[in-house]
Amino acid sequence: MVAAALVADGWTVLGQRLRTAAGEVDMVAERDGLLAIIEVKRRARLADAALALGAKQRGRLIAAAEILLAEHPGWGAAGVRFDVLLVDAQGAVRRIADAFRVEA
Repeated sequence: MVAAALVADGWTVLGQRLRTAAGEVDMVAERDGLLAIIEVKRRARLADAALALGAKQRGRLIAAAEILLAEHPGWGAAGVRFDVLLVDAQGAVRRIADAFRVEA
């Protein structure tokens, strides 16, 4: 369902449930050279799903993304961002684009 929503928005899904030594990345998609590292959160309500990504999970996701980018140097020629896709009990999908950034 989430992959179909991305494709409908013009994204190409490069991988799903990608496992790394730092943890799993739910999905990676690319559009016009922009790479989205995607975390999917499903809860009964979209608001609850939006609150489900904590600091520890963000850190794990960043570490996993670094591994994936090292393994796939051609990904993200136009940049990389972290998106969160929220799914509620009825199957509604909402994207939070550029949900957080890596602090230098």
